[in-house]
Amino acid sequence: MTENKKPKNPDAFPSDNRSSGYSGMTLRDYFAAKAMQASRSRDTNYISWKDLAKDSYEIADEMLKQREL
Repeated sequence: MTENKKPKNPDAFPSDNRSSGYSGMTLRDYFAAKAMQASRSRDTNYISWKDLAKDSYEIADEMLKQREL
């Protein structure tokens, strides 16, 4: 995979019911939420919530890349 190519980001909980137009949480969002939860459960000292969110999505992006190997 090239460095510029974004990894696939499917729905986290696929459903056949898409009549509302809202498909819900993506796998990237799910991974980021889990990474953020793990960070908060440890004694980590983030300077800002923005930094915590950024790091959580960076972890999620790496997790998505690893799924494509």
